[in-house]
Amino acid sequence: MSSSHWFERAKAVIPGGVNSPVRAFNSVGGTPVYFSSGKGAIVQTEDGTELIDFCGSWGPLILGHARDEVIETVKKTAEQGMTFGANTRLEAEFAELLCHQIPEMDMVRLVNSGTEAVMTAIRLARGYTHRRKIIKFEGCYHGHTDYMLVAAGSGLLTGGISSSAGVSESATAEVFVAPYNDLEAVQAILAKHGDDIAAVIVEPIAGNMGLIEPTDGFLQGLRDAAHNAGTLLIFDEVINGFRLGPTSYGHMCGVHPDLTTLGKIIGGGLPIGAIGGTKASMDHLAPLGPVYHAGTLSGNPVAFASGKKTIELLRDEAPYLKMEILGRRMAKGIQQIAAKKGLDLHCAQRGGMFTPFFRKQAVTNLEDSKACDQKAHARYFHHMLQHGFYTPPSGFEVAFISGIHTTHQIDAFLEAFHQFEG
Repeated sequence: MSSSHWFERAKAVIPGGVNSPVRAFNSVGGTPVYFSSGKGAIVQTEDGTELIDFCGSWGPLILGHARDEVIETVKKTAEQGMTFGANTRLEAEFAELLCHQIPEMDMVRLVNSGTEAVMTAIRLARGYTHRRKIIKFEGCYHGHTDYMLVAAGSGLLTGGISSSAGVSESATAEVFVAPYNDLEAVQAILAKHGDDIAAVIVEPIAGNMGLIEPTDGFLQGLRDAAHNAGTLLIFDEVINGFRLGPTSYGHMCGVHPDLTTLGKIIGGGLPIGAIGGTKASMDHLAPLGPVYHAGTLSGNPVAFASGKKTIELLRDEAPYLKMEILGRRMAKGIQQIAAKKGLDLHCAQRGGMFTPFFRKQAVTNLEDSKACDQKAHARYFHHMLQHGFYTPPSGFEVAFISGIHTTHQIDAFLEAFHQFEG
C-alpha cells in the first residue's frame, strides 16, 4: 500500500495524521513519505521506492540505519527483559562512558528524551540558583515544554510571548528571548535582570533554523556573562553532542557550560536523553537534593544498550574526518552548481551537517533564516525526492551525512541537484 493510503488512514485517528508536526510536509507541500525499512544510508518506502537518506531520523543515525552491531546488542538486551523500572548495571556503565567522553561532566542523570532533559535542566537551574527566569534564543529549539515554546516579545527587556496555544502567560513572563549570536542583547538583559536569571540556554551550534554556527567569541562571551551574573549556562547538545566528535561540542570548543543536555545520537536510534554537569549542581537532584525528577523508564536497558554500543563505535571508529570530507564535498558542490545556474543559495556546512539556505548571504540568526526563499526550498525538496534522495522536509532543519554515506552517494546527489532549475 502507498504512503497516500497510510496517510489517509492516519489522519482519521492521529491529529493531522502525524505524531510530530514537521512530518506533515506543511513546509514543502505534498503527501508525507512513509518508510518501511532502512539499512545503512538507504531507506525503503511504502511506495516501493528506494531513497538515499540525508535526514537520518533527524540526526541520531550517525552510524546509518540498522547497524549490525547495534541491532545485535539491542536483541540480546531485549531478550533479557525490555524494562524493569529498577536499577541495572547498564545505567552505571553508560553514565561512566558519558562522563569519560565529556570530562567536564562530573555526573549525569539519564532520561527518555531531549525534551525531558531540557525540562529537567531548567528546573535544576532554578532550584540551584533560587531564581526563576531564563534567557533563550530565537530559533533555538529546546523541546515543547511551556517555557521553551516562547517567541520574542516586543523588546529584548520584556518577557516573551507564546509561540503555541495552551502555554500560560506565567510561563512566558519568565523567559527572555535574544537573537542568536547577539551577545550584547544577553548582556543587556543580564544587566537589568541578572539577579532573577537562573539560566541561559543555547544550542552551541544552532540546528533548528538551519545550520547556523556561533560567531567568534559568542559562546565564550555567554560563559563569561553567565558566570559574572551567577547564572547557569546550559548547552543544549541534543543535536550537537557526539555529532562532530565522540564528545560534546562544548568540550571540543573549550567552552564549558554548567549543564549539558544530550539526546538523539547517544541513543543510537532509540528514545533517550541526559543531563550532565558539575557535581555541585547535579547534587541538587533528588534523591540527594530538593529538585525532583523521576521516570519509570529512565535508564531503560534496551535504549542504553543501543546508545552505549553506538558511542563505543563512534569512539573506536572515529568516522568524523570522513563525514567532514563528505560534508565539504557536498556543500562545495551545491554552491558551485548554484553559482553556475545563478541560484540565490548559500550552503552552510559543519562536519556531516549541512543546510542549503536559499539566499546568497550567510545566515547568522533566525531573521536571516526566515528571509530565505522557502518556496524555492520546497521545490528543491521535491526535486531531490523525485530523484531518490530524502532530505528534511523543512528549510529550517539540518540535513545529516552519516558515517556510512559514500563519495558516490554525495556525487549522485550533486548530479541530481545539477538538474534543479530553482
